[in-house]
Amino acid sequence: MSWDYFGFSRTLENQRSQSSPTRINNAADISVIVIYFLVVLAVGVIAMVRTNRSTVGGFFLAGRSMVWWPIGASLFASNIGSGHFVGIAGTAAASGIAIGGFEWNALIVVVILGWLFVPIYIKAGVVTMPEYLKKRFGGQRIRIYLSVLSLFLYVFTKISADMFSGAIFIKEALGLNIYVAVIALLAITALYTVTGGLAAVIYTDTLQTVIMVIGSFILMGFAFNEVGGYANFETRYMAAIPTNTTNISAECYEPRKDSFHLFRDPVTGDLPWPGLVFGLTIQATWYWCTDQVIVQRCLSAKNLSHVKAGCILCGYLKLLPMFLMVFPGMISRILYADVVACVVPEECNDYCGASVGCTNIAYPKLVVDLMPNGLRGLMLSVMLASLMSSLTSIFNSASTLFTMDIYTKVRRRAKERELMIAGRVFIVVLIGISIAWIPVVQSAQSGQLFDYIQSITSYLTPPVAAVFILGIFCKRVNETVSFLLVYSCSYICNINVSLVAYIANTGSIRGSLLYRLCWSLRNRTEERVDIDPDDWTEDHDDDDDKPEKKPNFFKKALMGFCGLEQNKKAPKLTPEEEAELKKQLTDTTEKPLWRNIVNANAIILLCVAVFFHGYFG
Repeated sequence: MSWDYFGFSRTLENQRSQSSPTRINNAADISVIVIYFLVVLAVGVIAMVRTNRSTVGGFFLAGRSMVWWPIGASLFASNIGSGHFVGIAGTAAASGIAIGGFEWNALIVVVILGWLFVPIYIKAGVVTMPEYLKKRFGGQRIRIYLSVLSLFLYVFTKISADMFSGAIFIKEALGLNIYVAVIALLAITALYTVTGGLAAVIYTDTLQTVIMVIGSFILMGFAFNEVGGYANFETRYMAAIPTNTTNISAECYEPRKDSFHLFRDPVTGDLPWPGLVFGLTIQATWYWCTDQVIVQRCLSAKNLSHVKAGCILCGYLKLLPMFLMVFPGMISRILYADVVACVVPEECNDYCGASVGCTNIAYPKLVVDLMPNGLRGLMLSVMLASLMSSLTSIFNSASTLFTMDIYTKVRRRAKERELMIAGRVFIVVLIGISIAWIPVVQSAQSGQLFDYIQSITSYLTPPVAAVFILGIFCKRVNETVSFLLVYSCSYICNINVSLVAYIANTGSIRGSLLYRLCWSLRNRTEERVDIDPDDWTEDHDDDDDKPEKKPNFFKKALMGFCGLEQNKKAPKLTPEEEAELKKQLTDTTEKPLWRNIVNANAIILLCVAVFFHGYFG
């Protein structure tokens, strides 16, 4: 039978049945998808109209009013994109469970995020991560560099990978032209992302998390039932070899002997345990503790206890990908060994259009072949949920970076209303870039998508993590050292010794400029004078007396829909009132009862992490 994945034609042998290609063209599947979109739109619109979207704090930080459960769900949904379902499952089909270590590493790092990093960010009173570096070190170059680097990574790894993997499902399940499908999907995500801000994104992420978990559990049940349970799963995976191997080396098509081991040989392993334990932790620290997409959700919390509880919930949810993505990907190799595990380049090219291998289709093929009507529509909804939640999170955070770290450099005296418009316009521009990127992604011949993502981030991000760690925990590091470190990503191995010597011989920043910006000075209550003044301030008295034109009906309706309606000027706060408001926004105190509860749960989560690593190690 003939199949088509993301524009690539292939001919698929009848491995399991003689049925024709299954498309979502029945009433049950279509009804599920329609209901899914209606519910997502309803949640997005309700969140949109019930939150303050006309201020920086309201649009970018949800008014700092979020509680723990939507924060935890949004952290998980923002991280789990459609690239995970395709990439992780594909890599698991190729080499076993070790890829699950990428997910379980987060169980430990999210505790570091909530207990060590976020308290400093809150006390610093920042909205973006580059803004923290500017307050901590002074100067502008490191702030601009990190902003541009983050936007680059969003476009060329996160957005492109999600578009690629999501398109595999959309193309196969619906048979739509890829441009029509993606543009329609982006239009829906833009509706509540542009208009609703972070609050709408977080609440829809929460709904998407529920859909992803339920749908994935159902597919996992079907998959394990098909192979006869976990005991048969191990035996049958080790025997999953394609029929046609010609004269290719057995190492290329036989499952690895350590397929069911998380920790692998430091010399011969495809993912050596030192890299999993140490190298991956550095990369995970960048992603979970310093990336705008993740940290922005934590900064929206109403207090620090809710931040910590959200991190714990996210940690428990991160236990699931091993069972919901890794194991199903391996089962797909069992059921469709000739296709998923193909090694002859000509055959692989016929099957999936990629001569390097077809492991990327492991999860999509499982969905289309195993799920009955109705549930197949649910699984497409799962993929759409993972794609939309990831993209909306990226769009919102990228808008925050552009507005607060780049646009305020150009328009230092821009009113808050202007910043809100600039942030929304940038989201539209980023969506346009995403659509324009489709041909590039479509021509990609990636064998294992998750490896592509990790190879780029592993190269560019460790210096960023190092700068944040040094900035928070080492008072002596100054701007020159930090910029040298973050800018020297391609030469990092060659400058370690010289950099340490340079740190030892350069002057540190005066302690009074670092109050509440470093861990050792986090509890200082004295007034701190920033090393460099802020690029943007909300106070623009010069413009207060200028008459405002009354908008016409259409402009008023548009501004109201976007949350930019003109409000009456609030009374100017006295210096004492401003100081009290600032104190509330940077307060990290916790009630003793809730502090003890979240601390106990953090210990339990760490114990769970150790157990799972030990059991599958």
